Amino acid sequence: MIPASLVFALIAALLHAYIFTMESVTWTRPATWKRFGVASQADAETTRPMAYNQGFYNLFLAVGALTGIGAVLLGQPVVGWTLIFSGCGSMLLAATVLALTGRKYLRAAATQGTTPLLAVVLGLLALLPA
Repeated sequence: MIPASLVFALIAALLHAYIFTMESVTWTRPATWKRFGVASQADAETTRPMAYNQGFYNLFLAVGALTGIGAVLLGQPVVGWTLIFSGCGSMLLAATVLALTGRKYLRAAATQGTTPLLAVVLGLLALLPA
């Protein structure tokens, strides 16, 4: 289960790095702001500072999970799992908040929350004593 947990943590980190790119780099491109339900180019410009900040939040979660994966693979499991559970747990909690925001956000919340959930659950199952 440890390899599966690490793979799901990796997928979650890569997804959050992609979200960073959309929010912090390509936010004002129509293809991006439309994906986030922004109504117009003017609204995208107005919300750009918020999206920029939120993008870095997603990047830092990804970096934490990736660093944790690296630490586990390099023989530092305590540090590694602490970072994985912290990063993926935060991703999962953020997805839960998104889901509670309204029905129109359920798909995005499921997309953002499924892989960190699997990483955390499989990691805990693998590490807890039998």
